[in-house]
This record gives sequence, C-alpha cells and structure tokens, in this order.
Amino acid sequence: MASILDAKPAHTSYYSRMQRDSGAPLYEFFAGGGLARLGLEPDFACVFANDIEPAKAKAYETAFGPGRIQVGDVWALSVGDLPGKAALAWASFPCQDLSLAGARRGLAAPRSGAFWGFHRLIEKLVDEDRAPDVLALENVCGLLSSHGGADFVALTHALDHLGYRVGALEIDASLFVPHSRPRLFIIAARQTPTALINAGPSEPFHSPALRNCVARLPEPLRKRFLWWRLPLPPKRNTRLADLLDEAGVSWDSDERSARLVSQMSPLQRARLEALRETGVRQVGAVFKRIRIERGARVQRAEARFDGVAGCLRTPAGGSSRQSLIVIEGQRMRSRLISPREAARLMGAPDHYPLPANQTAALHLLGDAVCVPVVRWLSQHLLAPLAGAAALRKTA
Repeated sequence: MASILDAKPAHTSYYSRMQRDSGAPLYEFFAGGGLARLGLEPDFACVFANDIEPAKAKAYETAFGPGRIQVGDVWALSVGDLPGKAALAWASFPCQDLSLAGARRGLAAPRSGAFWGFHRLIEKLVDEDRAPDVLALENVCGLLSSHGGADFVALTHALDHLGYRVGALEIDASLFVPHSRPRLFIIAARQTPTALINAGPSEPFHSPALRNCVARLPEPLRKRFLWWRLPLPPKRNTRLADLLDEAGVSWDSDERSARLVSQMSPLQRARLEALRETGVRQVGAVFKRIRIERGARVQRAEARFDGVAGCLRTPAGGSSRQSLIVIEGQRMRSRLISPREAARLMGAPDHYPLPANQTAALHLLGDAVCVPVVRWLSQHLLAPLAGAAALRKTA
C-alpha cells in the first residue's frame, strides 16, 4: 500500500484543483490544519471548513489556499453559512475536557461542549432536509469513560434523535505509522447498508472499553447501535527511526542528556544500560511525567524502545514535549522531536506546509488527526456509506 508520504504536490500550493473539484461534498468542522481533509481526499471535496483558532486557520489556508476556511466559534455559525448539502460532515471536536490529561469536565464544559454547537447545525439541516448523509466525529478514547460513560450516552442519543444510526470504532495510529495514538471515531449514517455492518464487535476496532460502554446504553439505543465493519490494514513496515532527520537537527548537550537519564527510574536506567551493552543502534521516545512515589510528586522521564513514538500532544508545558534518545554503543544522545518529524508521525507528507514557529507547528499537530487513519476509514467506510446513499437517491 502506497504511503501518503509518497504523494506529490500538484503545484505551488499544497492542494490541487483536481482534488478540490472532485469527490462528494464535505463539511469540515474544528478543521485545525486540515489533516483530516488530507485523509478524506479524493473521496470527498471540502465545500466548507471552520475553526475557531486564527493561527490554525492561517495554516489551513497556507495548505489549501486563501478563503478556504471560515474563522469563528461553531456556535456563531448558521446553516446559511453551509452551502448545498454535504455527503459527509467531519467534526474533530475539542478533547481537552474529555482527555485523561485534562480536567475531565466532559461535554458540558466550554471546549468539548462545542459538540453541541455542531449538533445544533446538523439539527437545523435536518429541518431543511439537507442533513449530511454521514457524520464522522473524532475524539479521545476518554469520551467512553467521561462522567462514567454518561457523555457517550448523551452524544449517541443526540445523534440517534436526529435520525442517524450510530456506531463507533477505536483506531490506533500505530497500525499505520510508528506513533501510538488511539482515537475514538463515532460514525453516524442515515442509511446503513448491511455489507458495512458486523453482527457484533470485533477486535481491534471494538475494544473492551467500547463494548462495555455500549452494554450500558439504554436498551433502545443499544439495539440501534451499529458495529461498523472495517478491514485491518497491511502490517506497518516503518519504525520511529525511519522517520527521523539525521542532519540539520540540534542535539542536547551531554549535561542535558545526562540530566534526562537521571530523571528515569532505576528500572528504566537499568534497561538503558542493557541496551548500551548490545552495541546495536537504538532509538527511543521519551516523555516526562509526574509520578507519585512514597507520597511525593516526582518528575520522571519514561522511555520506550519499541520503535513507536508516544502520543503527540500540544506543547502546553515542558512535560508535553516528546524527546528522542539515540544509543550507539556507549554513546547516548538526546533531543526534542522536531515539528517535521511530528508531522511524519501524523502521516502528513513532507510538502505539507508547517507554521514557521515551532510551538505553533507542534500545537497544530498535537491537536490533529492521523492522516492514514482517516484515509483508511474514508476508503473502507465513509465513502461507501456516502456512495450507497447517493446510489439509493438516484435509483
């Protein structure tokens, strides 16, 4: 399977006119830098995009051309802003109030509560008989446990009430790229062809957490819940080391690298020494985390050497930045992952333009969705759903 990293730009802007004018109509909400859009093309052509953050909208326009995104709060949008009728509405609504790294205030909180602004628009489109055939919502898997599962129930009920059949999948980006990033995809459709539905849950896309959450749905919702069918992708053949830049990067001083190692637990340091003894080049990813040890808060550096990076986050604080450790014999070096390397871990091609400011680029990517995951989902579920709906209407 060809990688999206192999794609080439059609002209000086990233986006080609041929792609822009082909595919089923798409509304993209909470669009960020447009990585979901990269994965949805050429099955879908974006006719409307929105994000509240001006910096992200600027990055979106750099990638796709000026005037391609409307900046503002989703609550300030009206159905008059949405042209025609879309086959798909994509919404990567904010996760801060659902994430395990956040305050877990749920869908009633201001940021993750933006879902209800999206829902309001879909409700009005239903009233106008131009609701999208398919809705795709992406968020952290913490939505399943938010408020003891009550937020997932509320979201499922809200979409069901609009006349959509709802199902969900958990997909880890590590199936496609060397980056551990499990995410929940809630797919709702007005028409549901049986060829795209399983009789029950299946691994790895229907985790125990998802199955338990569905089991707790009220009976009418549980009976209408769909177990979407999605094939497994080919086995990934890339590792973290394959995506790194070898030149033009800034390495930490020996003192800084030694300080990073000193923040590891005794067990982690022992593993590091064992890897040194092998004499084989090793590349690991490192996060700093706060742990409680003997009743005290301790900052620890935790490394993994399985060829996969930890989940990229926005650079809100020092502990959110992911580092690399490279071991070559007795030599050990460390440095931060660069924005371009982070983009590769998200499956974005090297010609995808990143903000010049490093913090802005990492913020954009930490909030984004993995491109190959969206591409696989589009090819094997979203496009068939939208296509099936279109065929029924013309029959």
